[in-house]
Amino acid sequence: MKFALVTGGSRGIGRAICLKMADMGYNILINYKSNEIEANHTLSLVMGKGVSGEIIQFDVSDRNQVQSALGGWMEANQDKVIEVLINNAGIREDALMMWMKDEQWDSVIGTSLGGFFYVTRLVVNSMLMKKYGRIINIVSLSGLKGLPGQTNYSAAKAGVIGATKALAQEIGRKGITVNAIAPGFIKTDMTEGLNENELKALIPLKRFGLPEEVAHAVGFLASAEASYITAEVISVNGGLYS
Repeated sequence: MKFALVTGGSRGIGRAICLKMADMGYNILINYKSNEIEANHTLSLVMGKGVSGEIIQFDVSDRNQVQSALGGWMEANQDKVIEVLINNAGIREDALMMWMKDEQWDSVIGTSLGGFFYVTRLVVNSMLMKKYGRIINIVSLSGLKGLPGQTNYSAAKAGVIGATKALAQEIGRKGITVNAIAPGFIKTDMTEGLNENELKALIPLKRFGLPEEVAHAVGFLASAEASYITAEVISVNGGLYS
């Protein structure tokens, strides 16, 4: 059974990606940290598309939880192959650097960059044995451009971009591609506190994007048609920055 694992898959962009991968015929492993109600809702939507799905709870920034929960699932389900990994989990703790607390730095770096490392390191070994895989990292406009008030988030996402390019070179010969998607302003819970009217004036397409528009780009990179694309960052931002 071929699975797609989506970290942070319970809401927003993660949910849209889960549904897109289900449309492509993948069974879905939905990771969530704390919101079990939303995770189960995503699961029901996935299963409504005629594929199977499971939810799996762990904090991607905690290496012990990743090993216990995800490693345990992989050990107990050796007939189920994670063919596509989407590292989507991420959090924002915005503050100007002069006022940023240690825990705001640590939690944002730990979730995006640490989470990428712990989850990917575990999953990539089985991809190497199968000589096939797709790894897609959800980064951000912040990781390309840098945004004030987001030194932690910008650093985390820029780090994942660098890791994407490096890992792609390490494992390309094994038939595994590694790419990133960099969303701009997308209508999700993470952007609810932003002034949409003010910000969309800066965007050439004059609107915020939709989670489904990010998911379509993920679906392309996960497809067989994208087999010669690796180490790339695709921006989904309405032309705001590229």
